Amino acid sequence: MKKQLISTLVIGALVFSTQAAATQSVELEQTAAAESSNNEELIGLTSGIVLGAVVGGPVGAIIGAFTGTLVGKSVGDDDAIKTQQAMLDEKEQQLVALNQQNQSLVELSDQYEQAQQQLTSLKMAQEQKLTELALGLNVQFKTGSSTIEPHFQSQLNDIAYAMSLSPELTLDLTGYADRRGDGDYNQALSEQRVAEVKSYLVAQGVDEARLHKQAFGDSSPLMAEQSFENDFFDRRVTLKLQNQEGSLAAISAK
Repeated sequence: MKKQLISTLVIGALVFSTQAAATQSVELEQTAAAESSNNEELIGLTSGIVLGAVVGGPVGAIIGAFTGTLVGKSVGDDDAIKTQQAMLDEKEQQLVALNQQNQSLVELSDQYEQAQQQLTSLKMAQEQKLTELALGLNVQFKTGSSTIEPHFQSQLNDIAYAMSLSPELTLDLTGYADRRGDGDYNQALSEQRVAEVKSYLVAQGVDEARLHKQAFGDSSPLMAEQSFENDFFDRRVTLKLQNQEGSLAAISAK
């Protein structure tokens, strides 16, 4: 638009100068004084227009160059801002991802700590249960019977539970009978009592390979003197919990 305006001014000035020259030629023939006056005015006007056009051109170019520089700088600054904003967005996303990872690590650490506490509690419960078993399991059989009474079934349940907590444990089962009756019968009865105890533990989930049994009939009484009370305690199956370090507990099932 500015270039068109400058061109128009220059062309107009040239046309106007040509017309002024033609008019000057006619007026010289009419009056010298009037011609001189008119020529000075026309020349001054034409010169002013041409000079304005000539001056306007470089100024317009300077303004255009300055304006172009400003526009280019503005565009460059806008691109730089966009690039910086993109980098900021990327960094924010990285920070969010790192924060999420850190949060996950904190949660995993908390879960590990809770698992450690639960494991410690289970170990303490296991040790307490083994101590209780070592101190006082007392299962008894009736005369001539290999049936496990309900009260002693619950105690055998405790043994099965303790073994489930400690896979390294094994159990030795040894059966006995009192001295009343035939020796062969008492031997068979002690073997049957051991078999019943073993079968019950297997039914509670104990691996049969972890159970070792033997029977001695009436050959190993607890007391030298035979009596009704002593016979009561001789009707038993001894259970010994074992680990790699040896016997943990000796329990009599009578």
